[in-house]
Amino acid sequence: MKNIFKKIIVYILTLEAKLVLKKYKPKVVAITGNIGKTSSKDAIYTVLSSSFFVRKSEKSFNSEIGIPLTILGLPNGWNDVSLWIKNIIDGFKLIILKNHYPKWLVLEVGADRPGDIEKVSKWLKPNIVVMTHIPDVPVHVEFFKSSEEVVKEKSYLVKALSDDGVFVVNGDDKNTTSMKDLVGSKEVFTYGFKEGESIVASNQNIVYENNKPAGITFRVDYGGSSIPVELSGVVGKQHIYPMLSALAVGVSQDLNIVSMKESLTSHESAQGRMRLIEGINNSTIIDDSYNASPTAMVEALKTLKEVNTTGKKIAVLGDMMELGEHSHEEHIKVGKLVAVTADILITIGMRAKYIAEGANSEKMKKKDIFEFGDSVSAGEKLQKIIEEGDIVLVKGSQSIRAERVVEKVMAEPDRKYKLLVRQEEEWRKR
Repeated sequence: MKNIFKKIIVYILTLEAKLVLKKYKPKVVAITGNIGKTSSKDAIYTVLSSSFFVRKSEKSFNSEIGIPLTILGLPNGWNDVSLWIKNIIDGFKLIILKNHYPKWLVLEVGADRPGDIEKVSKWLKPNIVVMTHIPDVPVHVEFFKSSEEVVKEKSYLVKALSDDGVFVVNGDDKNTTSMKDLVGSKEVFTYGFKEGESIVASNQNIVYENNKPAGITFRVDYGGSSIPVELSGVVGKQHIYPMLSALAVGVSQDLNIVSMKESLTSHESAQGRMRLIEGINNSTIIDDSYNASPTAMVEALKTLKEVNTTGKKIAVLGDMMELGEHSHEEHIKVGKLVAVTADILITIGMRAKYIAEGANSEKMKKKDIFEFGDSVSAGEKLQKIIEEGDIVLVKGSQSIRAERVVEKVMAEPDRKYKLLVRQEEEWRKR
């Protein structure tokens, strides 16, 4: 019954969304990929909203129901039937009454299972498609026959580009650059760290204040110009790619790159994505608790290795979900990298025990490895061992709720609602 109700709601809201698009004719930026969608969405919104009236997907509204809700400007009804009915009524009002509607929509488009993007691309015709990164072992690969099937699913959105559309693509990724062949003569902007791309980043460095990481600096090269960029409160290459994608979108619309850079400098990254948070005992937390995949886990550990610290390096890592047959091998690989990166490893979850196994196989001492079944217990252990100058990386798949570890050791726990991911009432009930 619940499933039937959901299908009816999706059908009605999608129909309303189609009619709203037809009536108001906003320009649409659709962002997909496997890693970096939400961060890119937020950065693109920051760039475009400095010049236009823009609406973006809230949180990770990237599904068959989240996309229509964003187009209609409506909230998630969760399990409240009355709110869903109100949403349908409000959507109808948007169609029949005049409304001050956004000129641009910035939509995140995800694919948990085969067919998700194919369905959306049958009615959504974006003006700009942004393709972020698709690793060889993608997120949600458990539900696809192969990584190639994931690439195929994402490509449906590229094929849906409007006739005068623009394709913005991560040029450092062979899985995404292969899609350039799908757009014919349409305009293409590439971004990344390789020479020859439309927008290139270089000279990445970590900034320190009082011997603690405080942010990153890098340069952006475009059209013969080279501009410096500084981002505060974050670390990792993971924050540079979204900025580059946003600049590429802006350049495609003839926005000034220096003005865009100024907007992005004040841009606040999303919670749980490689954000620096002050920890207890004058420690530093790298909060990457939003989600986890093999590629993202490796990149986070590489950043931990690069950061200088006067204390210990501690990795608190949870299960990586939805990897299917790749799960055991990928957790082992992560563990081996931990052994040459961190001084102490704390794992959370059944699958993460293989991270511990991988670390131990590379001669990380058992006395420096601690295994727990839940995030609260892991956080309580971390409270006891964290010391001045330590730097802690916290990362795990969404279901691990690794933000609870951060909550245990953050210096200002009363700011958790502002700083941490998944603090909404619906999440905190789970």
